[in-house]
Amino acid sequence: MVIPTLDAASLNRTLDRIGPIALAEGWPILISDGGSTDRPAERPGVRVILASRGRGQQLAAGAEALLGGGVEWLFFLHADSLPSAGWREAIAGFIAEPRNEGRAGYGRLALDDTAPAARRIEALVAWRCRWLGLPYGDQGLLIHRDLYREVGGFPAVPLMEDVTIVRSVGRDRLAQLPFTMTTSAERYRRGGYIRRPLRNLGCLVLHLAGVPSDRIRRLYG
Repeated sequence: MVIPTLDAASLNRTLDRIGPIALAEGWPILISDGGSTDRPAERPGVRVILASRGRGQQLAAGAEALLGGGVEWLFFLHADSLPSAGWREAIAGFIAEPRNEGRAGYGRLALDDTAPAARRIEALVAWRCRWLGLPYGDQGLLIHRDLYREVGGFPAVPLMEDVTIVRSVGRDRLAQLPFTMTTSAERYRRGGYIRRPLRNLGCLVLHLAGVPSDRIRRLYG
């Protein structure tokens, strides 16, 4: 389990939710920190490494650290995303099926906001995942080490690392798992429930058109 962080105030809440369950299952937890001013404190069973800042770099560094220790399955999630009840059973069931070594799984997206606009965003994300095969990083990603190696892992880019890897996996090898990842809606509350999705769409279009991610990053903010 790899969690990239950079001054993530929500990290402790996430670890409180997943930590006891993951450790009971023998699933290692690794925090890949990008140079937080309040570097995460060590917890029993939780390893912290320092990586180059940038989510792509941090995810890649975390994956390599776990793969070097012989881990067979990798589960990537964001520090502000909380899996719903049943996530352990969903992951355990997925990895127990041998054919899933050639597939990757992700959760449904939910936003921690009661506003009707949040439900519209969730519906748009569900459509994007179903028809375009593009789950984003805040939905989590479960992938076998062999498939991770096959697709080249996470690229060391400042943005769109999640889009890059799921496009490499391909829509036909992606499966939505039966649990929800509830993530912070702060970026929508701050950036606007209309402006922020339009900005995200613009970034995606630029990425698909081949614009370098460092240039897209300036637009994303």
